[in-house]
Parts: sequence; structure tokens; C-alpha cells
Amino acid sequence: MAVLSVDLAYRRWADLGIVVLNRAAECDLSAHPIAGRSAHRSGITCEMIPWTHAEIDPAARPGNVDPEILAGRLNHLCNVRGIRVLMLDGPQAWKSRDNGHEHARVSERQLNTACKTGLPGVVKPGTYRGFAEFSLDVYDALCRRGWRRLDTLDRPHAGPDRVLVESYPCAAWRSLGLKPLPSKRRARVSDLAEAFSALNSIMPITVDRPPNHDQLQAIVGGLPGLALAESDNDGARIIGAPPRREEGHWREGYIVLPVSPRRASNLRWMN
Repeated sequence: MAVLSVDLAYRRWADLGIVVLNRAAECDLSAHPIAGRSAHRSGITCEMIPWTHAEIDPAARPGNVDPEILAGRLNHLCNVRGIRVLMLDGPQAWKSRDNGHEHARVSERQLNTACKTGLPGVVKPGTYRGFAEFSLDVYDALCRRGWRRLDTLDRPHAGPDRVLVESYPCAAWRSLGLKPLPSKRRARVSDLAEAFSALNSIMPITVDRPPNHDQLQAIVGGLPGLALAESDNDGARIIGAPPRREEGHWREGYIVLPVSPRRASNLRWMN
């Protein structure tokens, strides 16, 4: 069952990292030069979806990404591919007034995220507000198209529903026991190759082209979506509090992280 994962960006379409992840019964990772591995079973295939402003609307002037247009494009892609789990690297809601934290959602406090969404309109640091509001608009636009925010720990898999799941790549790398990718501004090509190699060493992945920074973040952030789609409770960590409506706004929401296959195997052995 395929999963769509998006590393969100709102200034340029080209900055979006969009990948489709799927479980392969068998994949030959030696087919791509950056993989450099022999065939593996239970591997993951990854297709990069490059979108540019010209491809979205050649007649329009370049500018910020429109959340309504983005939601429509993502929804259409999922409909065509039969995808029911959509991972988004961006906040889905504001903090609840009574969650016990002054400036953050429960999930953000537990993961000590670099940026935090407080009460409606309050974001730390303030420079993050534009992106946070854009991200919330994307979630809402997708919900108007029949999606829902992941809202239960008892039944985390998608089932017949189409589920929006918040990812956080920085914590996803750490959850797998790997060093987080440097910021896009500082990352070199060698950093991308090293990070992909480390990821591939614990979770065999075949790609259709070398991933750029945004796509690599989308890959690692989207991995727990496969576990959710497969009802594999050992393959994902669900952090935070369920989303809910409060005073006319969405509040809280889960952030979902991948679990290393080695750790998941140990958990099953212990059980």
C-alpha cells in the first residue's frame, strides 16, 4: 500500500519534497548507483514527484505556494494512486489552552521541536508564523476534500479512511538512531549521500533518482506511514495528544515517527 509524504514549503513549488513510498516484495538496490547494495526482500521503493511552478500553472506568475492548489494537487495524486495515508511535515493545529505548556503543543514539547505553535496566531520563533499558518491551511483544505487528521491511538491504521499524519524528519532520523540531516542551507551533496547510505543500511530503499534535501527529508518523515497503512503498531511511534476542535480552531494533534526494524524485531521478540 503506497504512502505519499511531503516536506512542505510555501515560498516556491520547487522547494516541496514530494515522494511516494511503497513496500516492495523484492527490490534490486544495485540498480541505482547511490544504493550500492545487492537485492533485498521487504525493501521500500521510493518515487520522487518533482513539481515546479511552471508545471502547476504555466500562465500564472511565480509566487508563494497556494495551499488550496497544493491540496488539490496532492488529493488528485492520492486518488490516482489509491493512496490513503498522507504524511505532511508541518503543524496541523494550534496548542490547546489547557495542555500544561505555555508555548507548544504536547507533541512539540515531547520532541523539543525547534519551532512551536502556541495559541492561535502565536508561533515561536515569530519568523515561523507564515509557514505554520500555511501548513494549517493545507491540512484544512485536504479535510474539505474528505481527509481527516489521525485521531486515535487504538486504531492508528488508515482502514477505509483517508488519513493525514504529521511527520517531523529531524526527530525521525533520531528515532531511527541516525544523525539528523544538516539544514538545507548547510548540507552538501556528500551529506545527502552519507545520510541516505546510513538510512539504507537499516531500511533498504530503492529510489528512481538521487534525492535532494527536501526529498530525503520527505523519505525519512514518511516511513512510519507505511507502518500505519499496514496496521503495524511496532513500526511507528505516535507522539502527543489527539486533535480536537476548541474555540473554533484545531488544537494539538499527533506527530508520528518511524521505528528502526531492529528495534521493532526486539519488541516482537520480547512480546
